[in-house]
Amino acid sequence: MRQYSLQTHDDIPSEKLFTGEPARLGSTRTQKPPFEAKNPFLASITVNRELHKKGDRSCMHIEFDITGSRIRYDAGDHIAVYPTNNSELVDRFGQRLNADLGQVFSLNNVDEDASKKHPFPCPTTYRTALLHYLDITSCPRTNVLKELSDYTEDAKDKAFLASMAQATPEGKELYTDWIINHHRTLLHVLEDLPSVNPPIDHVCELLPRLQARYYSISSSPKINATTVAITAVLIEYTTKTGRHQQGVATSWLKLKRPTDDLQPKVPVFVRKSQFRLPFKPSIPVIMIGPGTGLAPFRGFIQDRQCQRKDGKPVGETVLFFGCRHEDEDFIYEDELKAFLEDGTLTQLHTAFSRDQPEKIYVQHLLRQQKDEVWRLLELGGHIYVCGDARHMAHDVDEVLHDIVIEHGNMTREKASDYLKKMRSRGRYSCDVWS
Repeated sequence: MRQYSLQTHDDIPSEKLFTGEPARLGSTRTQKPPFEAKNPFLASITVNRELHKKGDRSCMHIEFDITGSRIRYDAGDHIAVYPTNNSELVDRFGQRLNADLGQVFSLNNVDEDASKKHPFPCPTTYRTALLHYLDITSCPRTNVLKELSDYTEDAKDKAFLASMAQATPEGKELYTDWIINHHRTLLHVLEDLPSVNPPIDHVCELLPRLQARYYSISSSPKINATTVAITAVLIEYTTKTGRHQQGVATSWLKLKRPTDDLQPKVPVFVRKSQFRLPFKPSIPVIMIGPGTGLAPFRGFIQDRQCQRKDGKPVGETVLFFGCRHEDEDFIYEDELKAFLEDGTLTQLHTAFSRDQPEKIYVQHLLRQQKDEVWRLLELGGHIYVCGDARHMAHDVDEVLHDIVIEHGNMTREKASDYLKKMRSRGRYSCDVWS
């Protein structure tokens, strides 16, 4: 049973068509504050430069101009970017489904009383829907595979799709291997199973919405309130099927390079965060952020530098940073050394994991500096962790437990309570992702 019915249009004026706006028709043509998720601001990209010195990987420093938006932000907040899908992938969808991507259409909820009238802004074209509104690069869920099986002519392919959609150990294992481990998108499924031929409108109904991508802001409004910076690694890899995959937003942003004649515009909005420096600048802070986990701390350090210039008493500011190679991906190296030289950073501990036979990470440095960490904690210092949640943040937490156990002469249980109290009082904050 379809949730939405198809309606095609042939005589709608262009100004009545959604062309990529998240919600309000014409919002990209007529910009009106306040700007938020349903009404993003078209910010100009003024800077887009490479941070890695060499190597195959890429990390971008991007600055957005939010002049005239009335958007306010603090160091530690996030900026959301609405990306656009790769046009070549969209063309492949159209070719595979033998569809006219320029066709204007609407998907209308068959339940007239439902609050959600459309799965995405309608009316629009299939091309616009696939470019701006639909997530075409994620792995399809099992219910989608079940729906696709209804459009499968080959009995073997039909049974194969149906088996992956079953909630059995065998079905789950097959789905995990063929879809997840091989990172097959819905387009890949259609390409690998030619007998599957769903109509494009049903495909648009099945695909999830393309979501905004959130980035930690790597600048301080105390330096420039109308400039927001981010630090983003280009996501790029090859799947087990030999397909080249790229991150939707980072590959799109990589191409958004300003010139003397043009500054590309992208839809953005700011999301407030609880990841904040102490209210009193005199409180010491310990920041732990390998790779792009450094992003919010760049803003924090800029904040502390401005506070020092204003004559405020600023506590010790300690940074633990890690990357693979000092001469390759030590991002913002010159800036950090300048902060250290002028006294804004009181300590800078760096771990270059692959510059020696044995890998060294920030958690190892933290353990080496256990006496200093405990001293700052006893002074009421705050700890901030930003970066990978599954490994780094977990390992850092383990080291902190060990430091509290040893120096505080506590049991494991009491050390956990100590750190829980730090969290509840805003003294131990994490901004992490998996």
